[in-house]
Amino acid sequence: MKLMTLASGSSGNCTYIGTDRTSLLLDVGISLKNIEFGLTDSGIDPCSMDGILITHEHSDHIKCLGIISRKYNIPIYATAGTIAAIKNVKSLGDYDHSLFNEIERETTFKIGDIKINVNPISHDAADPVCYSFNNGKAKVSVATDLGIYDDKLVSFLSDSDAMVIEANHDIRMLEVGPYPYQLKQRILGDRGHLCNEASGQLIKRLLNDHMKAVFLGHLSDKNNYPELAFESVKQELQGNPFSDDVRDFGLEVAPRYTASQIIEV
Repeated sequence: MKLMTLASGSSGNCTYIGTDRTSLLLDVGISLKNIEFGLTDSGIDPCSMDGILITHEHSDHIKCLGIISRKYNIPIYATAGTIAAIKNVKSLGDYDHSLFNEIERETTFKIGDIKINVNPISHDAADPVCYSFNNGKAKVSVATDLGIYDDKLVSFLSDSDAMVIEANHDIRMLEVGPYPYQLKQRILGDRGHLCNEASGQLIKRLLNDHMKAVFLGHLSDKNNYPELAFESVKQELQGNPFSDDVRDFGLEVAPRYTASQIIEV
């Protein structure tokens, strides 16, 4: 399995997951130009995409869905509620709605040689979900836009070999920052985003003896810094039963505007 974040942050998100036979994009919330550059710069043909999976309809996850659909005609997978919400987003322009494939919010399906598992998440969107991917040899999981997490989500993400987990904001920066009160309350609420400390606590529950990479994703550009997110999560991981050195888990912050390295597990 291969994992690469093409961009990750409050300004736009897109992740590549693939094998030698199958290539997928998870969310397309950045420009098509940046998606194409990130893929081709890593030796991946944009024409080879077998599917686009969407977590929810917010613009930082679907910004270029219209233009990429018009150019490449890639099948799109999302829940019924998310599909309905996307169809109401006028900024996407005209594109072929027959590309949509409706999936259940708690289901398993296959694209090529990748088995995809779907799990609902707590976020202020129509029908948001997160995904894990398994080719029978390795498991990759991506979970962002989490207001809260529970034992069910921990179980869903457990036993991953690589993952992207949200570390959206530092609570103190958010509280004194420029956002209006209602937006601050939304971010801090059960249908908002995970703070750095909560991200570290979740990751600590997910660590195992075969974890190869942990990307911290979806950082706020106003209420967080990469170094702060890294150090806060690192602090939460102290005392885990596997290693005192976070480098053993491949912990790093996913780049906001550029592609990460390709992780192979």
